Amino acid sequence: MEKFNNKQLVFKKPVLGFAAYSGTGKTSLLVKLLPLMKLQGLRVAMIKQTHHDFEIDKPGKDSYELRKAGADQVMLSSDKRCAVITEYAEQGAPDLPTLIDQLDLDNIDLVMVEGFKHLPFAKIELHRPSLGKALIFPDDPSVIAVASDCGLETGELPLLNINEPEEVAGFINRWLDKQYSKPASRLMA
Repeated sequence: MEKFNNKQLVFKKPVLGFAAYSGTGKTSLLVKLLPLMKLQGLRVAMIKQTHHDFEIDKPGKDSYELRKAGADQVMLSSDKRCAVITEYAEQGAPDLPTLIDQLDLDNIDLVMVEGFKHLPFAKIELHRPSLGKALIFPDDPSVIAVASDCGLETGELPLLNINEPEEVAGFINRWLDKQYSKPASRLMA
């Protein structure tokens, strides 16, 4: 994170969140958006916040045994991918700026974030009235658009169709162009 600007978090790269209550379809939309962003030439990093204790390592694997033996960080690396497993038991969960700083920012154009909906950074709210949850945007000036499965009164905020990922991808591309004054397909470090 570089600085705070009018209480908005400002990052070294464009960061766009997807804020919604559980069951709204954040991951489902993101799975459809990511290939579209790739087609636009964007290199995208994804951060997904979870409120659950999760385990990606398995007992009996060397990496698991090394971590359980006391390594605070274990990096798995192959010729196809790498992953870092970091234990945060003592210091608590990292904040969003810390997570973003751990990314390889030189090789991405956009960070998309699922979760962290209460933080002040640009985000698209996903809303399905059928879930009976309140809208987020009236109390969050960081929301730049709302994507829903039906008509809503959003004031001056753009209303997108949550079931049309191409429409949402187009909005993201226009937002990047406007915010960063260069074509999103050519955003580089």
